[in-house]
Amino acid sequence: MKKEEIHLGDIKRWLIGQTTPEFMIEVVIRTVLIYLFLLLAVRLMGKRMSGQITLTEMAVLISLGAIVSPIMQLPDRGILFGVLALICALAFQRLFNLWTVKNHRIEEVTQGKMSMLVKDGKIVVEELEKNLISHQQLYALLRQKDINNLGKVKRAYLEGCGALTVFKEADDKPGLPLFPQFDQSIKEIYTELDDPLKACCNCGHVQEVMDAHEQCDNCRKTDWSKAYHTSKKVEQVNA
Repeated sequence: MKKEEIHLGDIKRWLIGQTTPEFMIEVVIRTVLIYLFLLLAVRLMGKRMSGQITLTEMAVLISLGAIVSPIMQLPDRGILFGVLALICALAFQRLFNLWTVKNHRIEEVTQGKMSMLVKDGKIVVEELEKNLISHQQLYALLRQKDINNLGKVKRAYLEGCGALTVFKEADDKPGLPLFPQFDQSIKEIYTELDDPLKACCNCGHVQEVMDAHEQCDNCRKTDWSKAYHTSKKVEQVNA
């Protein structure tokens, strides 16, 4: 479009550009047809596409978006062109899933391995750093599992698909509190607990600390928080 053809007061150009009203109706029909076919394609890709998707499935979904966008908007692109591309993406995804089912090594390479982020109430800091996950991101994931104390976690695994799987301790153990720092009302409840145990803010390891500069036995850091015990918190709240 030439520069002299652009005017701020050209409302028609703002609304429909250089397309015709007839093509606007065609866009509606194209969108409905492509949507129905795309819905069918995603359904044929399997139930996992509607759940926690893997890296390869995410790549396929992004590809589907790139495929359907031009055939819905550009008048010089036919619908059959997009349908053929969708069929190719569908065939690739089904064949690739079959390959990963038969070859465990390929599945690990393309979808990633499981990582243990928490073991016996302590954060595996090395795995956290390897997966580029911050402490606050881990705490948020655990809070979504209704866990407010790291001592309640027996194991926490980061699955290859990005989901967090948590196994809880059978007994209630003291650990690092996971409440947000800005929530002062909750913070007052657990900081008032008169417990000699301290929890390392870096790894969550619980030990008796006599000096604020004492190093953690697990990670050698010196940043401490009062250890938190769920049953004690409940008693404080009920009081």
